[in-house]
Amino acid sequence: MTESAVTTRSTGATITEWQPEDAAFWQRRGSRIASRNLWISVPCLLLAFCVWMLFSTVAVNLNKVGFHFTTDQLFMLTALPSVSGALLRVPYSFMVPIFGGRRWTAFSTGVLIIPCIWLGMAVQDTTTSFSTFIIISLLCGFAGANFASSMANISFFFPRSKQGGALGINGGLGNLGVSVMQLLAPLAISLSVFAFFGGGEGVAQSDGTRLYLENAAWIWVPPLAIFTLAAWFGMNDLATSKASFREQLPVLKRPHLWIMSLLYLATFGSFIGFSAGFAMLSRTQFPQIDVMSFAFFGPLVGALARSAGGAISDRFGGTRVTLVNFVCMAVFSALLFTTLPSGGQGGNFYAFFGVFILLFLTAGLGSGSTFQMISVLFRKLTIDSVKARGGSEAQAIREAATDTAAALGFISAIGAIGGFFIPKAFGTSLELTGSPVGAMKLFLVFYILCVLITWGVYGRKAKR
Repeated sequence: MTESAVTTRSTGATITEWQPEDAAFWQRRGSRIASRNLWISVPCLLLAFCVWMLFSTVAVNLNKVGFHFTTDQLFMLTALPSVSGALLRVPYSFMVPIFGGRRWTAFSTGVLIIPCIWLGMAVQDTTTSFSTFIIISLLCGFAGANFASSMANISFFFPRSKQGGALGINGGLGNLGVSVMQLLAPLAISLSVFAFFGGGEGVAQSDGTRLYLENAAWIWVPPLAIFTLAAWFGMNDLATSKASFREQLPVLKRPHLWIMSLLYLATFGSFIGFSAGFAMLSRTQFPQIDVMSFAFFGPLVGALARSAGGAISDRFGGTRVTLVNFVCMAVFSALLFTTLPSGGQGGNFYAFFGVFILLFLTAGLGSGSTFQMISVLFRKLTIDSVKARGGSEAQAIREAATDTAAALGFISAIGAIGGFFIPKAFGTSLELTGSPVGAMKLFLVFYILCVLITWGVYGRKAKR
């Protein structure tokens, strides 16, 4: 291998040659460049998750600052960002090969400043209509779409052997934004953080404190601006990842895309759905508990578990890890029934919280393991297809990278729908029966179905 064959040629921020599967290239320069792009991508994605889940904290406090929304309306506001996030993940998943990872990361991060500023203004005016909050919550969903493009972008930078770990770090630490938001936002709304800039005076509470709800949105504006600039000046576009929308579409014809979408809906969909709805659900079942002191912990566990799920799957195989994980999710869902109050009586919050932590843990692990399955599966399918029609090794690797990125992005769009259905299912079940049990029964059946699908389609043939 000559030196010129492993040299990274670039024009400005665009890298025109990228060969991560070449060991000499990877050791010489590839690893360093890929790591830099990964560690700028992580905080950008983390901030996106902070914005995406804003209403999980804001909705709980809206009536405290003078609004009069029903419980079902508040659940709706926590669920809607997942709708727009899921729908937008489909086009977002194709954007990196069209515009470049650096350009798209900078744009998709910077645009999130708009709903943050608007939400901070809206919560200070109690005449703001519910329909306005719906629009803002849908705009927050743009943040959820960033996951598809971010994961697709990072997949281009790393060789197959390291993709599980890299995607686990990017996705796991990015998911950490849910926990960061639920930890920092309650603190920020208790302080007059923006008084120097003419921020609001807050709303007096019955205990004598003041609530500055606008801070839950405004505290993310400065870091969003900083990391927008970091993405623009510190990341790279890969010319080798360029592909038109048409070139990426064939991946939609593969049956495995839809099967893996269902499995990812059960894992990541559960993580983001529980993150969005846990605080509201806890408040309805255990009103005596200050749930905001606990809400951040579940998403924290799930996000850290996702990173571990990718690394464990690289070692033991994504199919094996995913199968065991779904069995655990079904068991923990069944245990949850024993912790809930009945008719307003009984129930144990700490048991309820403990079982939910286990659900967050397994949802996070499963998110990492299913993504590793997707990466390995679609890379192999594409390489085999290209070689079968007489294509070269280089062509097979290039098409495999493009197809894998498109599959990761599209499947992540399906998974995000869980962020809508889970809180909405809780809200509907509570409205119809006064209990979330009906919703949890549906989740239990779904997890059992995923156990059967994982074993039937992938488990029996797994070689790893």
